[in-house]
Amino acid sequence: MNSSWSDAWRLLRIPFSLFLMPIFWFALSAVPEVSAIRAVAVFLILHLLVYPASNGYNSYYDRDEGSIGGLKHPPKVTQTLYWLVLIFDALAVAFSALLSWLFAAMVLVYLLVSKAYSYEGIRLKKYPILSTLVVVVFQGAFTFAMVQVGSGVADEQILSTNNLLLALVSSLFLCGSYPLTQVYQHEEDACRGDETLSLKLGLWGTFIFAAVSLLVASGVLFYTYWRREETWHILFFLLGTGPVLMVFSRWLWQVRQNPAAANFENTMRMNKVSSLCMSFSFFIILLWQLWRG
Repeated sequence: MNSSWSDAWRLLRIPFSLFLMPIFWFALSAVPEVSAIRAVAVFLILHLLVYPASNGYNSYYDRDEGSIGGLKHPPKVTQTLYWLVLIFDALAVAFSALLSWLFAAMVLVYLLVSKAYSYEGIRLKKYPILSTLVVVVFQGAFTFAMVQVGSGVADEQILSTNNLLLALVSSLFLCGSYPLTQVYQHEEDACRGDETLSLKLGLWGTFIFAAVSLLVASGVLFYTYWRREETWHILFFLLGTGPVLMVFSRWLWQVRQNPAAANFENTMRMNKVSSLCMSFSFFIILLWQLWRG
Protein backbone atom coordinates (compact mmCIF):
# COMPACT_ATOMS: atom_id res chain seq x y z
CA MET A 1 0.00 0.00 0.00
CA ASN A 2 1.54 3.32 -1.06
CA SER A 3 1.84 6.23 1.37
CA SER A 4 -1.18 8.05 -0.09
CA TRP A 5 -3.51 5.13 0.64
CA SER A 6 -1.86 4.48 3.99
CA ASP A 7 -2.35 8.09 5.06
CA ALA A 8 -5.96 8.04 3.83
CA TRP A 9 -6.67 4.92 5.91
CA ARG A 10 -5.20 6.58 8.99
CA LEU A 11 -7.44 9.63 8.49
CA LEU A 12 -10.54 7.43 8.55
CA ARG A 13 -9.66 6.95 12.24
CA ILE A 14 -11.48 3.63 12.55
CA PRO A 15 -10.31 3.00 16.16
CA PHE A 16 -11.62 6.45 17.13
CA SER A 17 -15.06 5.46 15.78
CA LEU A 18 -15.32 2.97 18.63
CA PHE A 19 -15.70 5.92 21.00
CA LEU A 20 -19.26 6.19 19.67
CA MET A 21 -20.12 2.69 20.93
CA PRO A 22 -22.17 3.84 23.94
CA ILE A 23 -25.10 4.89 21.71
CA PHE A 24 -25.18 1.42 20.15
CA TRP A 25 -25.25 -0.42 23.50
CA PHE A 26 -27.68 2.11 24.96
CA ALA A 27 -30.13 1.61 22.08
CA LEU A 28 -29.98 -2.19 22.42
CA SER A 29 -30.31 -2.12 26.21
CA ALA A 30 -33.57 -0.17 25.83
CA VAL A 31 -35.17 -2.93 23.70
CA PRO A 32 -33.20 -6.17 24.19
CA GLU A 33 -35.60 -8.28 22.08
CA VAL A 34 -33.58 -7.92 18.88
CA SER A 35 -32.00 -10.17 16.28
CA ALA A 36 -28.41 -10.79 17.36
CA ILE A 37 -27.27 -11.22 13.76
CA ARG A 38 -28.87 -7.95 12.68
CA ALA A 39 -27.43 -6.15 15.72
CA VAL A 40 -23.90 -7.34 14.87
CA ALA A 41 -24.40 -6.22 11.26
CA VAL A 42 -25.54 -2.77 12.44
CA PHE A 43 -22.50 -2.47 14.70
CA LEU A 44 -20.11 -3.31 11.86
CA ILE A 45 -21.82 -0.99 9.37
CA LEU A 46 -21.78 1.97 11.76
CA HIS A 47 -18.36 1.56 13.33
CA LEU A 48 -16.38 0.25 10.36
CA LEU A 49 -18.04 2.17 7.52
CA VAL A 50 -20.37 5.04 8.49
CA TYR A 51 -18.35 6.70 11.26
CA PRO A 52 -14.96 6.31 9.49
CA ALA A 53 -16.47 7.82 6.32
CA SER A 54 -17.65 10.81 8.36
CA ASN A 55 -14.24 11.12 10.05
CA GLY A 56 -12.45 10.99 6.72
CA TYR A 57 -14.69 13.57 5.07
CA ASN A 58 -14.24 15.92 8.01
CA SER A 59 -10.46 15.54 7.74
CA TYR A 60 -10.57 16.11 3.98
CA TYR A 61 -12.06 19.59 4.38
CA ASP A 62 -10.46 20.56 7.69
CA ARG A 63 -6.92 19.59 6.63
CA ASP A 64 -5.83 19.81 10.25
CA GLU A 65 -2.17 20.34 10.98
CA GLY A 66 -2.59 19.94 14.73
CA SER A 67 -3.94 17.00 16.71
CA ILE A 68 -7.40 15.62 15.93
CA GLY A 69 -9.53 13.00 17.64
CA GLY A 70 -7.61 9.73 17.55
CA LEU A 71 -4.49 11.16 15.83
CA LYS A 72 -1.95 13.34 17.58
CA HIS A 73 0.00 13.87 14.35
CA PRO A 74 -2.40 13.55 11.39
CA PRO A 75 -0.84 12.94 7.94
CA LYS A 76 -1.30 15.25 4.98
CA VAL A 77 -4.66 15.04 3.22
CA THR A 78 -4.68 13.86 -0.40
CA GLN A 79 -7.36 13.24 -3.03
CA THR A 80 -7.09 9.54 -2.21
CA LEU A 81 -8.94 10.21 1.04
CA TYR A 82 -11.89 11.69 -0.85
CA TRP A 83 -12.30 8.59 -3.04
CA LEU A 84 -11.86 6.27 -0.08
CA VAL A 85 -14.64 8.10 1.76
CA LEU A 86 -16.97 7.66 -1.24
CA ILE A 87 -16.20 3.93 -1.32
CA PHE A 88 -17.04 3.64 2.38
CA ASP A 89 -20.25 5.65 1.82
CA ALA A 90 -21.36 3.32 -0.98
CA LEU A 91 -20.56 0.17 0.99
CA ALA A 92 -22.38 1.50 4.07
CA VAL A 93 -25.60 2.21 2.17
CA ALA A 94 -25.40 -1.03 0.16
CA PHE A 95 -24.92 -3.26 3.21
CA SER A 96 -27.59 -1.31 5.13
CA ALA A 97 -30.11 -2.01 2.33
CA LEU A 98 -29.63 -5.75 2.97
CA LEU A 99 -31.09 -5.21 6.45
CA SER A 100 -33.91 -2.81 5.52
CA TRP A 101 -34.61 0.06 3.18
CA LEU A 102 -35.54 2.30 6.10
CA PHE A 103 -32.24 1.61 7.80
CA ALA A 104 -30.39 2.31 4.54
CA ALA A 105 -32.29 5.59 4.16
CA MET A 106 -31.35 6.62 7.71
CA VAL A 107 -27.70 5.76 7.07
CA LEU A 108 -27.78 7.85 3.89
CA VAL A 109 -29.31 10.81 5.74
CA TYR A 110 -26.65 10.50 8.46
CA LEU A 111 -23.86 10.50 5.86
CA LEU A 112 -25.30 13.52 4.03
CA VAL A 113 -25.71 15.51 7.24
CA SER A 114 -22.16 14.68 8.32
CA LYS A 115 -20.95 16.02 4.97
CA ALA A 116 -22.96 19.23 5.35
CA TYR A 117 -21.18 19.64 8.69
CA SER A 118 -17.77 19.78 6.98
CA TYR A 119 -18.34 20.66 3.29
CA GLU A 120 -16.89 24.09 2.52
CA GLY A 121 -19.98 25.19 0.58
CA ILE A 122 -22.24 24.64 3.60
CA ARG A 123 -19.96 23.97 6.57
CA LEU A 124 -22.39 23.83 9.46
CA LYS A 125 -19.30 23.67 11.65
CA LYS A 126 -18.99 27.47 11.32
CA TYR A 127 -22.20 28.00 13.29
CA PRO A 128 -21.78 27.14 16.99
CA ILE A 129 -25.41 26.54 17.96
CA LEU A 130 -26.55 24.91 14.71
CA SER A 131 -23.53 22.60 14.46
CA THR A 132 -23.98 21.48 18.07
CA LEU A 133 -27.68 20.76 17.51
CA VAL A 134 -26.86 18.75 14.39
CA VAL A 135 -24.23 16.67 16.19
CA VAL A 136 -26.26 15.97 19.33
CA VAL A 137 -29.40 15.08 17.35
CA PHE A 138 -27.81 12.93 14.66
CA GLN A 139 -25.08 11.28 16.72
CA GLY A 140 -27.52 10.95 19.60
CA ALA A 141 -31.28 10.38 19.19
CA PHE A 142 -31.17 9.75 15.42
CA THR A 143 -28.43 7.12 15.77
CA PHE A 144 -30.24 5.62 18.78
CA ALA A 145 -33.33 5.08 16.59
CA MET A 146 -31.20 4.00 13.61
CA VAL A 147 -29.61 1.20 15.64
CA GLN A 148 -33.04 -0.04 16.71
CA VAL A 149 -34.46 0.13 13.16
CA GLY A 150 -31.51 -1.80 11.78
CA SER A 151 -31.76 -4.37 14.56
CA GLY A 152 -35.37 -5.12 13.69
CA VAL A 153 -37.19 -3.40 16.56
CA ALA A 154 -40.91 -2.87 15.93
CA ASP A 155 -42.09 0.67 15.13
CA GLU A 156 -44.42 0.82 18.12
CA GLN A 157 -41.51 0.07 20.48
CA ILE A 158 -39.29 2.69 18.92
CA LEU A 159 -42.03 5.32 19.11
CA SER A 160 -43.10 4.53 22.68
CA THR A 161 -42.81 7.39 25.18
CA ASN A 162 -40.19 5.68 27.34
CA ASN A 163 -38.02 4.79 24.35
CA LEU A 164 -38.22 8.33 23.00
CA LEU A 165 -37.17 9.64 26.43
CA LEU A 166 -34.09 7.41 26.28
CA ALA A 167 -33.37 8.67 22.77
CA LEU A 168 -33.51 12.20 24.21
CA VAL A 169 -31.06 11.13 26.93
CA SER A 170 -28.59 10.00 24.27
CA SER A 171 -28.66 13.49 22.75
CA LEU A 172 -28.31 15.13 26.17
CA PHE A 173 -25.20 13.07 26.88
CA LEU A 174 -23.76 14.14 23.50
CA CYS A 175 -24.62 17.75 24.36
CA GLY A 176 -22.38 17.44 27.40
CA SER A 177 -19.50 15.51 25.87
CA TYR A 178 -19.26 17.08 22.40
CA PRO A 179 -18.01 20.56 23.43
CA LEU A 180 -15.34 18.90 25.60
CA THR A 181 -13.82 17.35 22.48
CA GLN A 182 -13.20 20.86 21.12
CA VAL A 183 -11.36 22.46 24.05
CA TYR A 184 -7.85 21.80 22.73
CA GLN A 185 -8.64 23.09 19.22
CA HIS A 186 -9.68 26.67 20.02
CA GLU A 187 -6.71 28.27 18.28
CA GLU A 188 -6.94 26.15 15.12
CA ASP A 189 -10.74 26.50 14.89
CA ALA A 190 -10.47 30.27 15.26
CA CYS A 191 -7.87 30.44 12.47
CA ARG A 192 -10.24 28.53 10.13
CA GLY A 193 -13.20 30.72 11.06
CA ASP A 194 -15.05 27.85 12.75
CA GLU A 195 -16.74 29.38 15.79
CA THR A 196 -17.45 26.17 17.68
CA LEU A 197 -19.65 26.11 20.77
CA SER A 198 -16.62 25.44 22.95
CA LEU A 199 -14.81 28.45 21.48
CA LYS A 200 -17.87 30.62 22.08
CA LEU A 201 -18.30 29.41 25.67
CA GLY A 202 -14.63 29.73 26.50
CA LEU A 203 -12.56 27.16 28.35
CA TRP A 204 -14.20 27.37 31.77
CA GLY A 205 -17.66 27.89 30.28
CA THR A 206 -17.26 24.67 28.26
CA PHE A 207 -16.62 22.64 31.41
CA ILE A 208 -19.58 24.19 33.24
CA PHE A 209 -21.85 23.60 30.22
CA ALA A 210 -20.69 19.98 29.99
CA ALA A 211 -21.25 19.35 33.71
CA VAL A 212 -24.79 20.78 33.62
CA SER A 213 -25.72 18.89 30.43
CA LEU A 214 -24.43 15.58 31.80
CA LEU A 215 -26.26 16.17 35.09
CA VAL A 216 -29.55 16.84 33.25
CA ALA A 217 -28.99 13.77 31.04
CA SER A 218 -28.45 11.57 34.09
CA GLY A 219 -31.57 12.97 35.74
CA VAL A 220 -33.76 12.23 32.72
CA LEU A 221 -32.17 8.77 32.42
CA PHE A 222 -32.94 7.91 36.05
CA TYR A 223 -36.48 9.25 35.71
CA THR A 224 -37.08 7.10 32.64
CA TYR A 225 -35.67 4.00 34.30
CA TRP A 226 -38.01 4.69 37.22
CA ARG A 227 -40.94 5.00 34.79
CA ARG A 228 -39.97 1.67 33.25
CA GLU A 229 -39.63 0.07 36.70
CA GLU A 230 -35.95 -0.61 36.03
CA THR A 231 -34.39 0.85 39.18
CA TRP A 232 -31.59 -1.74 39.09
CA HIS A 233 -30.40 -0.06 35.90
CA ILE A 234 -29.75 3.14 37.84
CA LEU A 235 -27.37 1.27 40.15
CA PHE A 236 -25.59 -0.42 37.23
CA PHE A 237 -25.15 2.95 35.52
CA LEU A 238 -23.82 4.68 38.63
CA LEU A 239 -21.34 1.89 39.35
CA GLY A 240 -20.19 1.66 35.74
CA THR A 241 -19.70 5.39 35.23
CA GLY A 242 -18.09 6.16 38.58
CA PRO A 243 -14.61 6.45 36.98
CA VAL A 244 -15.98 9.06 34.54
CA LEU A 245 -16.95 11.36 37.39
CA MET A 246 -13.53 10.94 39.01
CA VAL A 247 -11.58 11.61 35.79
CA PHE A 248 -13.78 14.58 34.88
CA SER A 249 -13.47 16.11 38.37
CA ARG A 250 -9.68 15.69 38.34
CA TRP A 251 -9.42 17.23 34.87
CA LEU A 252 -11.66 20.11 35.93
CA TRP A 253 -9.37 20.81 38.89
CA GLN A 254 -6.26 20.64 36.65
CA VAL A 255 -7.73 23.10 34.15
CA ARG A 256 -8.71 25.41 36.99
CA GLN A 257 -5.08 25.40 38.15
CA ASN A 258 -3.55 25.58 34.66
CA PRO A 259 -5.55 26.16 31.43
CA ALA A 260 -2.84 24.28 29.49
CA ALA A 261 -4.29 21.06 30.97
CA ALA A 262 -7.09 21.38 28.38
CA ASN A 263 -4.83 19.62 25.90
CA PHE A 264 -5.10 16.76 23.41
CA GLU A 265 -3.85 14.06 25.81
CA ASN A 266 -6.32 14.90 28.57
CA THR A 267 -9.19 15.27 26.11
CA MET A 268 -8.51 11.84 24.63
CA ARG A 269 -8.19 10.32 28.10
CA MET A 270 -11.57 11.77 29.07
CA ASN A 271 -13.05 10.51 25.81
CA LYS A 272 -11.69 6.99 26.28
CA VAL A 273 -12.76 6.66 29.90
CA SER A 274 -16.28 8.00 29.31
CA SER A 275 -16.79 5.87 26.18
CA LEU A 276 -15.57 2.62 27.75
CA CYS A 277 -17.38 3.16 31.04
CA MET A 278 -20.70 4.06 29.43
CA SER A 279 -20.42 1.18 26.96
CA PHE A 280 -19.70 -1.15 29.88
CA SER A 281 -22.69 0.18 31.85
CA PHE A 282 -25.18 -0.25 29.01
CA PHE A 283 -23.71 -3.64 28.05
CA ILE A 284 -24.20 -4.87 31.62
CA ILE A 285 -27.78 -3.54 31.56
CA LEU A 286 -28.34 -5.40 28.28
CA LEU A 287 -27.00 -8.65 29.76
CA TRP A 288 -29.17 -8.15 32.86
CA GLN A 289 -32.22 -7.71 30.63
CA LEU A 290 -31.40 -10.85 28.65
CA TRP A 291 -30.73 -12.89 31.80
CA ARG A 292 -34.04 -11.88 33.34
CA GLY A 293 -35.68 -12.94 30.10
